[in-house]
Amino acid sequence: MTAIEVSRLRDDGAYAVGGVSGLYLQVIGGSRVWVYRFVHLRQRRRMGLGSYPSVGLAAAREAARAAMQVRNSGADPITSRQKEREAARTAHAMQLTFAEAGEAFVLEHETTWKNLKHVQQWRATLATYAYPQFGKLNVSEIEQAHVLRALSPIWKTKTETATRLRGRIEQILDWATAHGHRTGTNPARWRGQLEHILANPDKVAPVQHHAAIPFGQLPTAFRLIAAIKGQSARALQFLILTASRSGEVRGMRWAEVDLKVALWIVPAERMKAGKEHRVPLSRQAMNILRTQPRRQNADGTTDDEDYVFPSNRLGPLSDMAFTTLMRRHAFDAVPHGFRSTFRDWAGETTHHPRDAVELCLAHSIDTKTEAAYRRADMLKKRAVIMREWTDYAAPHLKTSALEVFIPARRWQSASHASQMDCRLAQD
Repeated sequence: MTAIEVSRLRDDGAYAVGGVSGLYLQVIGGSRVWVYRFVHLRQRRRMGLGSYPSVGLAAAREAARAAMQVRNSGADPITSRQKEREAARTAHAMQLTFAEAGEAFVLEHETTWKNLKHVQQWRATLATYAYPQFGKLNVSEIEQAHVLRALSPIWKTKTETATRLRGRIEQILDWATAHGHRTGTNPARWRGQLEHILANPDKVAPVQHHAAIPFGQLPTAFRLIAAIKGQSARALQFLILTASRSGEVRGMRWAEVDLKVALWIVPAERMKAGKEHRVPLSRQAMNILRTQPRRQNADGTTDDEDYVFPSNRLGPLSDMAFTTLMRRHAFDAVPHGFRSTFRDWAGETTHHPRDAVELCLAHSIDTKTEAAYRRADMLKKRAVIMREWTDYAAPHLKTSALEVFIPARRWQSASHASQMDCRLAQD
C-alpha cells in the first residue's frame, strides 16, 4: 500500500500494508494502531509499533524490519524492547550533575567529620571553584579538561586551597563511580595523571610548619603568659602544660575532668584521631583548674557541662582567642607551635621512649596490626613525661621530685620516681 491508501483505511479490521511481512494496521472504533505479528518459539506474538498517523507508514515499516531482525537472531523482539526501555530508564535515573553529587557526598559524610567548619569548607571551595566550571555537567561526562579548568587558575596562587579542591573533586568522582553514576578513570587523580600536568605543590608552595617558640625560651614565655589576665591566658597556660590542641582545650568541660585522680579524659568525638585520649595532669595544671571559677546552682551544686575556660557569654572561647592573645603580646609563634616545642624538648633533652612522647601528643603511632595488640596508652610513663615538662615550662611552680599525677595522700612512689611504679596506699 501507498501512504495515501493507508490514510483511507477507516473500517474496523487488520490490514496488511505490505513492505514487511507481518506488518498490519489495526483499526478498532476509529483508533488506528500499527501491529507487527510474528512467531517466536512456536508462539504467535503481537508487537505494537505506535499509533497512526503519529507513526507514519515509512517509520512503521522501519520498526517492523528492526523487529524482524531481532526475531531472526533468535530473540524475542518484545522482550528485547522492554530491556532497552528499562536500560534507558535506569540510565536516566542515574544521571546526576556534579553539584548534586557534591552535595550528596557531603550529606553522606558530614556526620563522620569533626566539626561544622569542615563541612562549610567543603561546600565553600566547591561552590567557589568547581561548580562554576562544571557543576551543571553530568558527573558521567566530566573529563580531565574540566577538572583542570577549575584547578589551573589557582594552582600557583592558592596552592593549598587548590590541592584540597583537587582531593575533594577526586573523592566526589570516586563516590559517583561507586554508586554507578560514572565509569572509567578518575580525571582528578593525582598519581599517574595530574602529577604529569600540574607542578608539584610542595615545590610551588613549600610546606610551612607552625611557628614555634624554641624550647630554651619557653620558661620565659610561660611567665609572660602567666602575667596576662583573662580566660584566654589561663587556657593557653593549660594548653602548654598539657601539650594539647587548641580545640581540645577550648571545648573542655568539667565533666571530662576527674579532679580526684588528676586526669582529663577527652572524648573521642573531640579528638582529631577520633579516639578517646587520657591526659595526666601535673600539679601545675591542676592548680590552674582549681583556680577556675565555677557557677553555683541554687542548691549549691555545679554543672559539669559548663566549659572549664568559658568566654564572656559562658560558651567556648573563640577559635581565634589564643592567636589574638599571642599577636597582641608580640609572641613570634602560633598556639599549635607549643606542641612542636614540647616535641623538640622531649627529643633533645630527655630519653623517654618515642612512642610515649607521641602518645602525649595524641599522635597515632600504630600500624593496624600493632593496634590490634596494643591496648594500653602508656599513661604512667606519660605522667612522668608531663610532670618533667611542666617542671621545665614553669620552674617557678616546680613540684616535688616524688610527686606524681595522682594525689600523693592516696599513692606512694616506688624507689625510682621516673618508673612510676605506684601502688595504692592504705588509707
